[in-house]
Amino acid sequence: MTLLTLGLTLGLPSGLRPGALRALAVLSLMVLAACGARDPVAAPLPPAVETAAAASDGAAGGLTVSGTLERQREMNLSFRVGGVMTALSVDIGDPVAPGQVLARIDPSAVNARVSQAESELERARRDLRRDEALFAQGYVSNQRLEDRRSALKAAQAGYDSAAFDGRWSRLVAPSGGVVLERSAQVGEVIQPGQTVVRVADLASPLVLRAGVADRDIRRITAGQPVTATVDSLPGQVLPGRVVRVGQGADPRTGAVPVEVELPGRPELRSGLTAKVTFPSAATGDGSVRVPAEAILEANGDKAHVFRLKGDRAVRTPVVFLGFAGDDARVRGLAPGERVITAGGGFISDGERVRIADPRTLAGAVR
Repeated sequence: MTLLTLGLTLGLPSGLRPGALRALAVLSLMVLAACGARDPVAAPLPPAVETAAAASDGAAGGLTVSGTLERQREMNLSFRVGGVMTALSVDIGDPVAPGQVLARIDPSAVNARVSQAESELERARRDLRRDEALFAQGYVSNQRLEDRRSALKAAQAGYDSAAFDGRWSRLVAPSGGVVLERSAQVGEVIQPGQTVVRVADLASPLVLRAGVADRDIRRITAGQPVTATVDSLPGQVLPGRVVRVGQGADPRTGAVPVEVELPGRPELRSGLTAKVTFPSAATGDGSVRVPAEAILEANGDKAHVFRLKGDRAVRTPVVFLGFAGDDARVRGLAPGERVITAGGGFISDGERVRIADPRTLAGAVR
C-alpha cells in the first residue's frame, strides 16, 4: 500500500505532501500498536468465606460438668449452748461410733441455770399449795389461785429448758462415720451453733454434687444413667445414676444443683473433684447447633446467619436459643445446612462467595 493510498484510507486530503503522509502513517501505527498491547480487564474473585454445617442439637455429644464428691449424709456438729470447750477427743480422719462423746464445754454456767430454774420451780409449787389452802378457807380469790397455777407452769417450762440445755454440754455423734473436719480447739469460747467437727456417715451413699447451667438442665432427669471420672482413678470410668435434680437455681451462678449417686469405692473420699458426663439426647424442639461465630446481630431470641445457597450467601433469620459451649443453639435451620462462620462481615445478602481454605482466609484477614 502506498502512502497516498493509506492517506485516502484514513480519510485525509489528497493534497498533503509525502512527508506529512509519512508522519501520519507512523503515528497511526504507534496508536494501533498501543491498542493491541493492552490486556483485557480480569473479573474480580468473589469474597472468600469459611462455612460449617448445622448439626442436630443432640449430635454435639454428651454434657460434661465438674462437681465435688460427698457423702449423702454429712453433718456439721455443734453445741446448742455456748461456753469454753474443755475437751475434744477426735481429729480429722478418726472413726466415730454412734453415741460417742466427741467434745465437752464447761458446764458451770449451764448447771447454774438449771439450779436457778429448779429453785423457781420449787417456789412456785409452794406458793400454789399455800394459796390452795387459803382458798379453801375463803381467804384468797379464785383469780389469785389461777395466777399461781400459771406461774407454776411457767417455772416448769423454764426448768425443762435449762435441763435440756444441760444435756448439750456434751457433743455426741448421732451416727457412726469418720471425722472430715475439725474447726475448733480446746480452750476456745464456742458460740451456740458454731461448727466444731464435720462428720460423714460412711453408711450413706457417695454422691457427686454439681451445678448445671439452666440452658442444659432440661436434658437431665432423675434416674438417668451417667458416667463419671475421678483424677485419683486414672483411666477408669465409673457408672452412676442421677438421684436428684434441684428445683431452684443458685442465685449467684444461676446453676441448678444435680446429685449423682456413684458406687462406693475405698479410693474415693469426700471432697474430691470429679467429672460427670450426661449422655446426649435429641431435644425434639427443632433446634440445631451452629458455631457461635455464625450468629449475626443477636437481640434477645432474634438473630441472623448467612446460609449458603449454591455459591451465594443468603441472610436468614433464626430463633436464638442460647449458647452451649462453643456452639449456639438456633431454630430455623435444617441439620446439614451450611452457614458462614468467617468472612460474613464483608458480604451482603445474595452476594456470590467462594469457600476458602481457613489458612488462606486467616492470612487474608491479617
